[in-house]
Amino acid sequence: MELINEDLKQVFKSNPLYSQEGKYMEAAVIVKYFFPLSNATWLITEAEEYPNGDWLLFGYIYITEWEWGYVMLSELQNYSYKGIFKIERDLYIEDNTTVGECIK
Repeated sequence: MELINEDLKQVFKSNPLYSQEGKYMEAAVIVKYFFPLSNATWLITEAEEYPNGDWLLFGYIYITEWEWGYVMLSELQNYSYKGIFKIERDLYIEDNTTVGECIK
């Protein structure tokens, strides 16, 4: 599964870094990524494209605990476990779902 497509690129461009600053749990999640073999979750709220075509993503991230932070899209795309399991994009998250609603 692709982690990004042309439609999502447009959504990313509409939500640049700092566009939801100060909203915290009320920030809209523009894409949710997850790793199917763990609880690792990336609730992305903002994004910025780099000149090389990669994207810097910002959001509420769970690896061992929840925290706000940055991740490069290429990091998510390149991660795999035994070459089989990869990070996936949640296709069923509803538009305008907030961070708070996602972690309930």
